[in-house]
Amino acid sequence: MPDKMKWILEYPYNTRTTKEIFDKFAVPEEFTFAKTIVPVRLAQYEGEKLVFRSQAKRLIFRVDKFKTVILDFDGVEEIEQAFSDEVFRVFQNAHKDTKLMPVNMTPAVKAIVSRAKAG
Repeated sequence: MPDKMKWILEYPYNTRTTKEIFDKFAVPEEFTFAKTIVPVRLAQYEGEKLVFRSQAKRLIFRVDKFKTVILDFDGVEEIEQAFSDEVFRVFQNAHKDTKLMPVNMTPAVKAIVSRAKAG
């Protein structure tokens, strides 16, 4: 076995058990992954601000495959109305079975998200 492969097998990066992962991301009794966490800061290419609908569309691409989507705004200081409207009004109206749960929002982000949710 190559040394690199041996090292990976002996020193796994993830110390969580399969049960812990299923408990966190699966729907009970269904054994399907129905929840995901999306770090919103990853949509900020080279530190750009989250301003455009196109940025929002890239962020939420394929999240409609999940029942619950936790949008983690940690590290995001502010967003603009068009970005927020695309996620929390346009996407949510088109995908009523997907629950969006924003977390770790600054007061500025929370205000913009609340405005978008109000319609």
